[in-house]
Amino acid sequence: MDIAKCLTLVDLLCAREFPSAYGRTEHGESGPGYHIAALQTSEEFWEGDGSEREETQAQYEADRDGLAERLGERWGPPQHISLYSVLDRTMGGEDIAEPWAGLSGHVPDVHLWRVPETGRWIALGVSQWDKELPFQLLGIVTETDPP
Repeated sequence: MDIAKCLTLVDLLCAREFPSAYGRTEHGESGPGYHIAALQTSEEFWEGDGSEREETQAQYEADRDGLAERLGERWGPPQHISLYSVLDRTMGGEDIAEPWAGLSGHVPDVHLWRVPETGRWIALGVSQWDKELPFQLLGIVTETDPP
């Protein structure tokens, strides 16, 4: 992982205005009140015994933690927030704001900071939609409070 590149992308997301409507971007997606960028994406896992998948998951979690240490130098230690209850609430029909509702379907937890100067939330999470699909290290910037 190129930490300098990831930090630059997080800074870009922090400075960028939020769009008025959902759309794809060169780094991921954005919508009213949020940006989500894939900081890193693995290969897919269609073949093999699962060991490569487990190793990749462990590496992506370690990369997230390493990047969290660097961001922690700016904003202090992160909060560690599980999104399981958000997924459960969404599946139960509760209307949860984006980006949290969407993230809860493929990101089990996030490292989270509130930036005092802007009031924006910065989050890092490891995404995987299904066991054959790639892992992604996501950077999230939002003005929407976590549920």
